[in-house]
Amino acid sequence: MANAFVHVLADSSDKLTGVCSILGRRFTVAGERLDAEAKLPHTPLAVVVRADLRAVENIAALKRRASRFAKAAKRIFIVEQYSHHSISQAYALGATLVLPGTIDRIRLLAALSDPAEAEAGSSGHPPRSDDAAETGATAIASMFTSLMLGEAIDIDGTREAGRKIAARISEHGLSEWLTTVRRHHEGTYQHCLLVTGIAIDFGLSLGVRKADVERLCTAAMFHDIGKARIPLAILDKPGRLDAQERALIETHPAAGFDFLKDHKDISPEILDAVRHHHEFLDGSGYPDALCAESITDIVRILTISDIFAALIEHRPYRPTMPRKEAYDILCGMNGKLEKALVASFKPVALTR
Repeated sequence: MANAFVHVLADSSDKLTGVCSILGRRFTVAGERLDAEAKLPHTPLAVVVRADLRAVENIAALKRRASRFAKAAKRIFIVEQYSHHSISQAYALGATLVLPGTIDRIRLLAALSDPAEAEAGSSGHPPRSDDAAETGATAIASMFTSLMLGEAIDIDGTREAGRKIAARISEHGLSEWLTTVRRHHEGTYQHCLLVTGIAIDFGLSLGVRKADVERLCTAAMFHDIGKARIPLAILDKPGRLDAQERALIETHPAAGFDFLKDHKDISPEILDAVRHHHEFLDGSGYPDALCAESITDIVRILTISDIFAALIEHRPYRPTMPRKEAYDILCGMNGKLEKALVASFKPVALTR
């Protein structure tokens, strides 16, 4: 990795110097300010952007460079305001990972190191970008931004992203998808992409019709949109939530439902899945404490996929849980999840 080329873009000289000084000992680094003429003469292993994405001129400067840095295997954005809006904007500009403005040197270097080197292998070429993961992340970012700004959602774009993810998983399998998403994305977007991939693979393993797989995929893409209303400090809190924080988290299914319910292109079954993916068969879930007969098949599948994804996703403050251990937890949720579905989920969890 010592000779890997990393290009740094920043909106001020001090930010540029700060990032370059961190990376300079391990990588070959080139840098430029966003208000300078666009250069980026070679395709780098990675592009690191440190900028305030609330500034219109910074967004315009990055868009001018987008076609050049899109070829980089990793595009890491360090955003000054670690808010939903800034994170959404970063992913819309092509980020594969977004980090907060207070730079964590170890985390930044780790993000730029393996597994990219391992994937490059003896060819020396950087790994190709995963179009399905990027399309999915951009679609989810767009949804969050639309909710925050009160704008219409790009329903067709979300469905197209879902179709790409389904095609990717059908061709290459679930394990590759989990590895790709956990490598390139963090937090809520990582979770939504994991749930979507797992739900698709679960539907495929059950042999459901293509139309039902598409409905399941759309429900998974939309299921956590209400989290756009939750502060990131709570969503990404490394420790146990207190009662007030837990109550706020539990508002997200209803918030997502309320935002989507007036969109004519969102079907009732998708709305039902968004509102009820945290319901349990024994009535202990939220927000409506539904019992078994009131919970639809698509919700039952989505709930299992959602719990499993939450258990195995990567977070900086805890190790990734092995899939076998996560599946054992599902098996232990007696009375809450449909036993037959949990049994059918075993090959998805462990072997597919």
